[in-house]
Amino acid sequence: MGATPRQLMSEDETVEDATDEVVEDETIEPTLEEKLAEAIARAEKAEAEITYKDADIINIRKRNASDRAELMKFAGFNLSGRILPVLDSLERALDNAEDGPLTDGIRLTRDNLLDALQAEGVTPIEVGSDFDPNVMEALTTLPASEEHPDGTVIQTLESGWMYKDRVLRPARVVVSKE
Repeated sequence: MGATPRQLMSEDETVEDATDEVVEDETIEPTLEEKLAEAIARAEKAEAEITYKDADIINIRKRNASDRAELMKFAGFNLSGRILPVLDSLERALDNAEDGPLTDGIRLTRDNLLDALQAEGVTPIEVGSDFDPNVMEALTTLPASEEHPDGTVIQTLESGWMYKDRVLRPARVVVSKE
């Protein structure tokens, strides 16, 4: 017997309805165990992130403490550098002045200034016979000789100074060179 188009259409709708029901059945809600496992995984991830953040905070605190200590150690670096030209002027005044009460006053002022600088950790750079590029600056070179072999300091043009373990001002020197 032949089916009418209306009957065929109704059978197709029934098949579609059945398919929809199957699709709806396939989207099953996660079980309690799956939800628990997912919650535990999220909690473990959050705990790991907290641990990393705690470590970051500890490292930041250590770095800040180190930076503060460094800042305190070198707090007078800039001021000491600005005082050195005054010391140089006093030295030049003593080199060009005749002995007398004024010279004694300049010498006393220079000595007091040196004592104050040394109390703050400022020390002169000792210019040895060999050129040290870490603490010296070669302003010019002269030919080497028997008295001054290659790489030795011939003359100090400007004294150098250290502030604790940093170069405050390099010694400016004349160096022998072959």
